[in-house]
Amino acid sequence: MGSEGGGTLYVVATPIGNLGDLSPRARDVLAQVRLVLAEDTRVVRKLLNHFGVATPARSLHEHNETREVPRLLALLRSGAELALVSDAGTPLLADPGFRLVRACREQAIPVVAVPGPSAVTAALAIAGLPPYPFTFAGFLPPSAGARARVLTTLAALPHSLVLFLSPHRLAIELAACADGLGGDREAALLAELTKLHERCRLDTLGGLAAWAAREPSRGEHTLVIGPPAAPPRAEVTVDAAREALAGALARGLALPDARRAAAQSLGLSRRELYALLSGIK
Repeated sequence: MGSEGGGTLYVVATPIGNLGDLSPRARDVLAQVRLVLAEDTRVVRKLLNHFGVATPARSLHEHNETREVPRLLALLRSGAELALVSDAGTPLLADPGFRLVRACREQAIPVVAVPGPSAVTAALAIAGLPPYPFTFAGFLPPSAGARARVLTTLAALPHSLVLFLSPHRLAIELAACADGLGGDREAALLAELTKLHERCRLDTLGGLAAWAAREPSRGEHTLVIGPPAAPPRAEVTVDAAREALAGALARGLALPDARRAAAQSLGLSRRELYALLSGIK
């Protein structure tokens, strides 16, 4: 471990529910560093105690990160090895730590990933919805206005989305997602990932919102939202196909290239263009 002339910051993923998911490498790193940086030291202390790790823990959260970063950089420059963890899962994904990692990069202090559990990738893997491309948007804002603005921005994206939902606002946030993204949009609501009572409910956003209004549910939830339905393609007429092909030929393209260009301009495959021009049903 470590780097010549200075320390290293290890960004360590921790279990999101099942303690058996902590990797042997992660355990070794947590045992060998001088200090473990955690959002909530009480949470990480339970994890460390479970694995017999006596490394001290220090709080690093949104309210003290700006103040703590210079002190931590000084420790790293002196040769100390530090580990950054979140309460659960992979650090920085909706958790503090970005300022420290950024400052380390700016000062050429090594930052090493110790990868492992993540609610984002776990949810995408088992939701049964297109897993990529996707956008991870973290938690929605607590205020209705800010939440609506974020959802308006997300509604313009043509691919899958992943959100963390607050356990205290689950029904409200699902209703807002249905309003902002479309009640007919398919989604999967996952809870208790990797735990004994892990569950996944696949439905439309409207259906999930109605369910949450009837059945209050506790705990952290991850919401995977499938891509929006593609708008119906306008019907291409034979005349439009002939005109597109003639225009491509007029530009001096050889017939195969002209067919390809015409098909692309109409949003068709070359086979569809050929069938249209040949009168094949």
